[in-house]
Amino acid sequence: MRGIWALGLSIWLSQAAAPDDMTIEHEGRTVIRINRADYTMSVFPLIHPTKLQQLLDSVARHTDRPPVNAHIGVSGAIEAERLGAKLDRHKFEERCYEYFYGTGPASLSTPQTVVYPRVDSELLSLIREKPIGSYATYFHSNNKNRSNNIALAAQAINNTVVFPNETFSFNKVVGVRNEQKGYRRAKVIVRGELAEDIGGGICQVSSTLFNAVDRAGLHIMERYSHSRQVPYVLPGRDATVSWNGPDFAFHNQYNQPILIRAFAGNGRLYVSVYSSEFVNFHPRNVPGMTERLPEEVPIDQGVHSTDKAPTP
Repeated sequence: MRGIWALGLSIWLSQAAAPDDMTIEHEGRTVIRINRADYTMSVFPLIHPTKLQQLLDSVARHTDRPPVNAHIGVSGAIEAERLGAKLDRHKFEERCYEYFYGTGPASLSTPQTVVYPRVDSELLSLIREKPIGSYATYFHSNNKNRSNNIALAAQAINNTVVFPNETFSFNKVVGVRNEQKGYRRAKVIVRGELAEDIGGGICQVSSTLFNAVDRAGLHIMERYSHSRQVPYVLPGRDATVSWNGPDFAFHNQYNQPILIRAFAGNGRLYVSVYSSEFVNFHPRNVPGMTERLPEEVPIDQGVHSTDKAPTP
């Protein structure tokens, strides 16, 4: 017991000689200012472990920077990757202890570790060479809301790289479809298809992607058809999706990564799948669509539609 009190007295004396306030800096700017008393346990002058972890979490939110994958820009050129950064929690925790027990400085910078992107320019240049599957569908460009939603979803899957033995999930990659992300209400029925209130047209993107990856011979893991026939793909060739509902997913069983390229504009939606010259792939024969535009019928006022009732 005497040893514990002696340790506490020693810590208290060392703390008394050091300033109570400390600033945490990142890239030359102060991100957080703390006071020692806020992190002290009530009985002994020891650092509170839970509060310390909360401090580390707060600093990480201010300083962590995710990496950016290399991607193909609108001009067709490869835009280089950007490195990310992550708080080195172990080193930062050590510096906090030094400050708390009176031996460290009253101002410290955040130690960082480099976070590398999954896709760099070298890899992208290799897997953009060989087309292994593609598909095109068509839509009315004068339907501005539906066209907007198709373009947003196509942009979301564009430049996606799926590595060998990985599974692609449409819902995971595209994410939630809401007004905050720019999706609009598309108040049309396309030959009996009940479109979503927000995000109508998304299923044309998932269906076009399905036909492209099926042509590439990739393994389809999850796909559902609409409860009614849709005109933008042939019967039985659609893939309905809905947030928190049905998904479209496929698995890359090949020996090389694959690259998804997607573009929507001027009433045309293109999805292509690429890989490297070394890919061992087995394409399938999937019939294509004509350029005849599908008929659109306006939704009656007051009808609220949904994409959430697929049939397997």
